[in-house]
Amino acid sequence: MAAVVALQDLRRPAVFALQTPAVAACYYAAGRLGLLRQLVVEHAVVTPIWPPTGVAVACLLLFGLRTWPGIALGALLVVMSISSLQPAVIGTLVGNTAAPVCAYHLLRRVGFRTDLARLRDGFALVFLGAFTATLISATAGAGLLVLTGKLAADGFWVVWSAWWAGDAMGVLIVTPVLLVLHGARGRPPALRWKEAAALAAVTLAVVPFASRTGVSMLFLVYPLLIWAALRFQLAGSMLCALFASVMATVAATDQVGPFARLTRIEVMIKLQAFNGAMALTALLLSAVITEQLNTRRSVEQACQELVEVLEHLTAGEDPRPRPPSKAEGRR
Repeated sequence: MAAVVALQDLRRPAVFALQTPAVAACYYAAGRLGLLRQLVVEHAVVTPIWPPTGVAVACLLLFGLRTWPGIALGALLVVMSISSLQPAVIGTLVGNTAAPVCAYHLLRRVGFRTDLARLRDGFALVFLGAFTATLISATAGAGLLVLTGKLAADGFWVVWSAWWAGDAMGVLIVTPVLLVLHGARGRPPALRWKEAAALAAVTLAVVPFASRTGVSMLFLVYPLLIWAALRFQLAGSMLCALFASVMATVAATDQVGPFARLTRIEVMIKLQAFNGAMALTALLLSAVITEQLNTRRSVEQACQELVEVLEHLTAGEDPRPRPPSKAEGRR
């Protein structure tokens, strides 16, 4: 027993040494992807979707609080790739690290489950993980821009809202996808593969058209989300939402399609309204459907167990009629 405990103690530093750079690399890669599409709001560069926040929250939920050094290191690498390391940047690093950690603690406090099989888990991720915890990073980032003189005081709330929306969209869209991919097990039947291929083909055709055409037709995405949620639950709906969000972000940063002839602020508002509504629809609808399916399976399993119990009880009884007793014969 002592040898087993000693072996576990030796494994912990090794796992930590490998896990920290791995988390940092994932955070950095997600940051570089997020920086590919930017918007300028009040002379400040913001990203409509900041995937590293979603990656950080997923890593904390899956591997625990020990991953926060990797998150901090990844945030440092992202900042150093776009600017020099200055004292004001330290506050941004602290905010970008503290926001996912706060989301982790809030979700753990309410009993969050990473399979997102309950409606309460969907609401917790939306309102605690995305909308509440990211207030920290947005306040730290926009506040430091004002304190360092890089942003006028009257532009604080515009930049703050854009920063907050980008971090929140990262949690809403990226975190569920990573949780689903981590928990994926088994292979679906052949018929599901055919339906999944059909859904993917329709999505690849409809979403780019809806996001690039001059006619406002982004609403065509919602039937696809409903189809994906009904048939493939969270895995289908969130992957569909991720693709639609990426295509809408590309169209918004290029200012084409529904985002043409709009100001930068109008583009940000329209894009974030679409991404937020779409992510909420996909996440909550799939959570409701998954919860109902699990309830149905539980009821069916309980009924099957009850049938087996009744069969065992009836199997012990003599099916032949019992002869009447003497008292009954006298009557």
